[in-house]
Amino acid sequence: MKTLYKTFSIIILIALMSSCSDDFLDLKPLDQEVSTSFYKTEDQAMQALVSIYDVLGYQETPGVSWAPFIVISDILSDDSYAGGSDANDGQDENEFNTFTIPTTSIIAHAIWLKNYTGIYRANLLLERIEEVDAADEFKKRLIAESKFLRAYFYFEQAAYFENIPLLINTLSGPSEYKQPQATPEQVYNQIALDLNEAITDLPASVTPAEAGRITKWAAQALLARVYLFYNGVYGKDLVAGSNTINKAVLVDYLDELIATSGHDLFENYQDNFKLVGEYGKESVFEISYGDTPPWWDWGYVRGGEGNLSAQMQGPRVANSTNWNRGWSFGTVSQKLVDDLKNDPRYQYTVLTQEELDGVLTVGYQHTGYFSKKYSSDAEHWGGSGQFELNRTCNHRVIRFSDVLLMAAELGSANAQQYLDRVRARVGLGSVPATPDNIYKERRLELSLEGIRYFDVLRKGLAYATQELTVTGVRGPNYVGEQQLFDVTFNAATKGFLPIPQTEMDLSGGAFVQNQGY
Repeated sequence: MKTLYKTFSIIILIALMSSCSDDFLDLKPLDQEVSTSFYKTEDQAMQALVSIYDVLGYQETPGVSWAPFIVISDILSDDSYAGGSDANDGQDENEFNTFTIPTTSIIAHAIWLKNYTGIYRANLLLERIEEVDAADEFKKRLIAESKFLRAYFYFEQAAYFENIPLLINTLSGPSEYKQPQATPEQVYNQIALDLNEAITDLPASVTPAEAGRITKWAAQALLARVYLFYNGVYGKDLVAGSNTINKAVLVDYLDELIATSGHDLFENYQDNFKLVGEYGKESVFEISYGDTPPWWDWGYVRGGEGNLSAQMQGPRVANSTNWNRGWSFGTVSQKLVDDLKNDPRYQYTVLTQEELDGVLTVGYQHTGYFSKKYSSDAEHWGGSGQFELNRTCNHRVIRFSDVLLMAAELGSANAQQYLDRVRARVGLGSVPATPDNIYKERRLELSLEGIRYFDVLRKGLAYATQELTVTGVRGPNYVGEQQLFDVTFNAATKGFLPIPQTEMDLSGGAFVQNQGY
């Protein structure tokens, strides 16, 4: 499996990757150089670019916490509970599940640090790229990729925290360390500008050796996802420089993607989450994970390439030929099961305890259901290394089915056709392409992929309160008192996380804590 190797970037140092490789995702660590003498050659520029891509795969911040995006986002939603081995094991995650997140949350802090690491690395390459001795086309592509990645990190940060500093340059010294929070409008418009500019210079396709690099289609699809969230939460169009990004613009982008990109639906829904589906025709944007190099170091988990979401969400089962020793975080809710159980996608989305061979250990907030999309299944066991740290399933961030449903929701003239394609793939008949039916289809098609929570928030606080407050619902295999499974959404926070207290303190009074904390 193609994987990104780890690099580290701080104020004056950036790690180097090897220069002799046939594959973009197989660059290896070599040495460290001072950044002032680094950005000179194409090879060095590529190494800097890989260091930005590398942050996409970060699922833990050393010395802070693990915070895999899929796990945390779904725990926030009505799809999953916190889980874990016991109440102590899942305490930090359960704060997200119950919307009782303290400003000292280590998970929130890990998310904050990860995204600003990626933003810093993107800003640094964008500042230094003109020093590189390379052709203009080479530079344009790297600039476009850096802008896409910066936009991706900013979108995750803003969707989680709302009120954040907007940095589009590296800080030159201590006098600039105290940065104000930008308005959401400023942040989202910068995201739109980065993506809109990136589209122009990104390629329409990549070679197999470049699998994992961004295409123009990924930028168009991400811009649509950003718009749907921003427009839903704030009721505004995006402004990318002098260009307004509205539904009509995005419909044109997505109709073009659907008609000409070469992306399509897999014949079999389940292939999206198998090795055969990696970088396949349905994957518009994908983050790589794997077992190369084999990883053993529990003291520096980030140094490996395994997918922690899969490890955390796997069932706690031993002596199994099909599943091995997951940690049972993100146990699936009866609410999702009830919504999905009569749909053909249920059997490929939810793993039931009755399907397990071996010996199952019941963990905290046990429901009898686990995610089947990102799990500790045998197909994704690493070939060597510490098995928990080498899960090999990639994260499909944006699938073609999502693009079809976004285009339908945005009002494409082909909305009925697009909705029908998603449903026909799994053997379902046509239903009218109404806003409610399109939104319901997202719930069925994309559940347990880290998307649901943000889809709920963008429908408004009343809807979020309705969907995310779940009390008195209990499945046949639930273990523990009902209060362990009752959740009440805290509308006072508007669904956003607290600004980490450490960052509040470092700001010297420049930051205002988010509402509700």
